[in-house]
Amino acid sequence: MLAITPWSNGTPDFAVTSTARILVCAVERRCSICGTRMGKGPVWRVVAAEEAATIAGVLNVGDAYANSEHTVEPPGHHACMLYAAMVCPYLARPTGRRGNDVSLPSAAFHRGEAHGSVDGLTGAVTAFDTYEFTVVEAVHFRFTGLRAFLPYALGDEHLAALRESIDAQPAAESCPEWLLTNEDAAEQRAERYA
Repeated sequence: MLAITPWSNGTPDFAVTSTARILVCAVERRCSICGTRMGKGPVWRVVAAEEAATIAGVLNVGDAYANSEHTVEPPGHHACMLYAAMVCPYLARPTGRRGNDVSLPSAAFHRGEAHGSVDGLTGAVTAFDTYEFTVVEAVHFRFTGLRAFLPYALGDEHLAALRESIDAQPAAESCPEWLLTNEDAAEQRAERYA
């Protein structure tokens, strides 16, 4: 179960994400995967093929990458984002297909579209110094200060790094009740922040 996955009638709906849950994670600096606090230091996220290829191109010419576009993809822990890149059917392989339509101010994605790859990259797990967010119809993030870039053609290329990251992590707190199966609790918490 993901912290940002909404629940309905006791069942998680993995095909969508909850704006309320994403807002709670953003305000409380919680991982969007496990729901526990991220602490100080860099935040991690998975980027899709186009952004991964752009970052690689910028880094190859020796420039610093500056992210000017908003994204609806929230951050998380290093291990959690490595895990997401490996197990999410859409992120892990270029043949992964989108389950639902998604519309952003700068782009639209349609159900059934393949994830694809650009310059041999399906995506990358990245670290940034920090993030900022705004709430419009969804929670929009902007990440600054690229710290790490871990590209991949297939998500499972990061299995060894995932194992190392899990072994290096201190024992985590439990995910709070308002990010578990109680959708009303998540909505109420988000209303406090809205």
